[in-house]
Amino acid sequence: MKITIATTLLSTAAAFVPSSTTTSTSSSSLCETKADLSTLAKSLNPIVPFFDPLGLADQEFWGQSNEATIGFLRESEVKHGRIAMFAFVGYIVHANHITWPWPMQLDGTMFPSDYASPPEAWDMIPDGAKLQIFAFIGFLEYWREVAADKHYMRGGKVGEFPAFDATYIPGGALNLYDPFGFSSSKTEEQKAKGLVKEINNGRAAMLGIFGFLCAQTIPGSVPGLEDITHLPAYSGEVMAPFSQSILPSL
Repeated sequence: MKITIATTLLSTAAAFVPSSTTTSTSSSSLCETKADLSTLAKSLNPIVPFFDPLGLADQEFWGQSNEATIGFLRESEVKHGRIAMFAFVGYIVHANHITWPWPMQLDGTMFPSDYASPPEAWDMIPDGAKLQIFAFIGFLEYWREVAADKHYMRGGKVGEFPAFDATYIPGGALNLYDPFGFSSSKTEEQKAKGLVKEINNGRAAMLGIFGFLCAQTIPGSVPGLEDITHLPAYSGEVMAPFSQSILPSL
């Protein structure tokens, strides 16, 4: 679960990576406005109106236009929601001590099984494995920033992940965003409805995963959840992914 928190930080930082698709600052090619957010809010939840207490939708981050800023915020929400959905399911899996049946390392070391909760499972992973995870995530973030036909801050599709074409993958292309081609056969209307569902599910997952973490690190902070999960209190630092490994040795 600590890798989940760190991944959210990586996804935000990746927006600073320079891209050949973001050289133009003209707003004519942008399609995200505050009015679009208000319309989207009604699709997401007809009961709760557009909600922006910090006024982020009125800002212009890093000297960019307001439309570019909104594109960044939209992309960040979709990305964080996807991470949270993986994290929520992963937390439940690890809480039930479900692991892969094969060794975790080449020397035959199995996945940790003698732990009491998901955060403790992360603490038990070797440093080398943690660094590999971070490196892989960093590469995916970099690829998202530089390989899209049109950057999400310049009118590109929110949440799209560029495919690895035959130039990079010997023998053919690899589309991590839609590996089985399900999305390619859908209409634009179906895709729009799917994105609305994904955003709502992502928001729920973000609340869910932090509910799990708070229940373990601050006992009693989430009433009733401890009685359901029966997870013990965790005394580690969930916001410092290397606090139990690399950092103490430095």
